[in-house]
Amino acid sequence: MKTLHRVAAGLACLAAVPVWTLTSADSASAADPTTLTSGFYVNPNSSPAAWVAAHPTDSRAGSIQSNIASRPIARWFGTGSTGSAVASYVGQADSHDKLPVLVAYNLPGRDACGGESGGGAGSVAEYKAWISTFAAAVADRPAVVVIEPDALGDFGCMSQTKINERLDMLTYATRVFQQKAPNTWAYLDGGNAGWTSAATMADRLAAAGVANVRGFSVNVSNYYSTGASLTYANAVKADLGGTARFVIDTSRNGNGSNGEWCNPPGRKLGTPPQTGGGADMLLWVKTPGNSDGKCGIAPTVAAGVFSPDIAVRLINGT
Repeated sequence: MKTLHRVAAGLACLAAVPVWTLTSADSASAADPTTLTSGFYVNPNSSPAAWVAAHPTDSRAGSIQSNIASRPIARWFGTGSTGSAVASYVGQADSHDKLPVLVAYNLPGRDACGGESGGGAGSVAEYKAWISTFAAAVADRPAVVVIEPDALGDFGCMSQTKINERLDMLTYATRVFQQKAPNTWAYLDGGNAGWTSAATMADRLAAAGVANVRGFSVNVSNYYSTGASLTYANAVKADLGGTARFVIDTSRNGNGSNGEWCNPPGRKLGTPPQTGGGADMLLWVKTPGNSDGKCGIAPTVAAGVFSPDIAVRLINGT
């Protein structure tokens, strides 16, 4: 039940965008980014799009292009210097009047219990500088940001000291998006329907500053059906007092979950990205076709690497 992504390295220089500090004077009210744009941004350089471009004569290319690469898929940012890369990506979307979906995934010791997507920033201070730069790079342009998948479900193998550090970093992240990215809807990740009880997740979200942002995300990189995810998210929302909003990752939940989290067989693409659907939005946060790790139907494909075989199986539901 973990999020498994290998985030691309080699991004542009951090120094190109200054690190911001938090002050009360910087606080701003979030606008609705969906009303400031004309639909979701489709990343022309996503991993499925890049694979199609590199394999135009492959018999699978047409299906992957029409079913996956042409869809709006979140772009993940992690280890590496991301200030200029974030600014460039959001700027590209803005130039097309489209709404980009981004994922911040760089907590120290991320995927602590799953282990397939370990890494992240080297210290608390490094993380805070990184996430501050991220938010400042988005600035006042419309965006949707999912903050740190796995972060609040992954407590089972962590010490209380590490948990407290993580809650502090996440609270800082929510504040910096609140104050530096006024036209962003940010969602703190809230795990999935099969991982942590709704009451426990609500307590963790509250401790991590969910009240500072739009709300929370569920089912990121997992397979639980939209119905199951709605039930779980609404229970979390109720435990939070009923005001937090949420988004659902529907990228691979068309056939629901079979209880496995790492490249299980028989899964299928879910509802394409849209606003509404019982949530703020149904999004493709995980890139369909990217491996969860060396496991399941892709025992030789590392986490985050695109596999056309996985992609076709998701298209066909096999």
